[in-house]
Amino acid sequence: MSGSFKKFFIYIFFLPLLVFGQQKDVEEEEIPTKMISQVEVKPITQDIEIEKRLTDILNATAWFNDTSVEVKEGVVFLFGQTKTIEFKKWAGSLAGNTQNVVAVVNKIEVIEPSPWNFSFFIKILKNHWLGLLKAIPSILIGIIILFIAGGLAQLGVKLSRNLLKKKFQGSLPLEMISRLIGIMIFLIGVYLIFEMANLTGAALTIISGTGIAGIILGIAFRDITENFLASILLSIHNPFHKGDLIEVSGFLGYVQKMTMRATILMSLDGNHIQIPNSVIYKNTIRNYSSNPNRREEFSIGIGYNEVIAKSQELALNVLAKHEAVLKEPESLVLVDSLGKSTINLRIYFWLDGSQHSWLKVRSSVIRLIKRAFQAEGISMPDEAREIIFPKGLAVQMHDPEMEKQSFQEKFIPEEPLSVILENESGLHTEAENIKEQAEQARPPEEGKNLLKSKNS
Repeated sequence: MSGSFKKFFIYIFFLPLLVFGQQKDVEEEEIPTKMISQVEVKPITQDIEIEKRLTDILNATAWFNDTSVEVKEGVVFLFGQTKTIEFKKWAGSLAGNTQNVVAVVNKIEVIEPSPWNFSFFIKILKNHWLGLLKAIPSILIGIIILFIAGGLAQLGVKLSRNLLKKKFQGSLPLEMISRLIGIMIFLIGVYLIFEMANLTGAALTIISGTGIAGIILGIAFRDITENFLASILLSIHNPFHKGDLIEVSGFLGYVQKMTMRATILMSLDGNHIQIPNSVIYKNTIRNYSSNPNRREEFSIGIGYNEVIAKSQELALNVLAKHEAVLKEPESLVLVDSLGKSTINLRIYFWLDGSQHSWLKVRSSVIRLIKRAFQAEGISMPDEAREIIFPKGLAVQMHDPEMEKQSFQEKFIPEEPLSVILENESGLHTEAENIKEQAEQARPPEEGKNLLKSKNS
């Protein structure tokens, strides 16, 4: 192999390595920054003038610490410290734009911020404060609109309440409709405030989100929602008033109050009964006070040897003379059934439930009819004492007239003639007494009474 061929082989083999090594060294060096635009200086520029000019500019910005500029043969060396990388790049661009600068070596250090430096947060707060100051006029106008909307809403509530008072007798539906009108007026004012602040989309999002949240809460609190809606419907239909005697779901008592959750009764034995409004609305309501007239009934048995018509006449005569029994509708004494040893009569009579207690009147009527039957010798056998004899046992029959005479001798009428006895405490109703007890008792449930009294 000749010498020239060896040199060619060495160049071909080692030339890429030399080029790659030189390129790597270049990449590791600081790349000078050069911009298109030019910073003009004096036509005859020297290194000392470039140093002075760049130093004055960097110091004027107050962005750099310990700044120094060195220029050698048109190459600018920048030294110092700054807070951000943007400031460092700006200084390199400034030096590169200076006239007669060949290259720039930017050795400015970026100071790492301290973890206890709160300048960023202070800057954010400052920006928010400035934004708040700029928004003060809009805020004042929004407050004025809010007050105006609130006043118009209250005015709308009062006007709607007065206009709808005759149409809705219950306090709850009237209150809800009037307040709904007021809320709509107020929401219009809120919408205007959002419109001024260019937040209409946010307002619509909040309203739609509130509707969805309402549906979710309605499903989660279904029982509470049912009671609330039932209270509204009961207030609209008014099936009973305060002080009415009603029977619902097997509970009997005088109505004391109805809240948004339940209706409170006071039973005849003085106990408070709280019935959920949804239960009342779904079940049958028996109102004994809506019609003051009330019909009572009871049965009485007479012997088979008695004349039914005579017994009916005696019972009707007692009912006709009784001061608490109404003449209209008329009383009835009907044959109900034939028992084992008695003919069962069913006695019907009417009384004024708002004035008299049906329990006391019923007791008085039973007592007086029993006395009248005993006075006329009408037997009233007891079926419980009937003896069924075995087949084949001899039984002696007695004469009915002898049995009646024996009955009259044994059962001498002892019942007093008076309609009212002391042990019956008069015939008046207990509604007033229960009302007084309810006023003295502790309220079982707080809340506004949604019912009105009978006289309202």
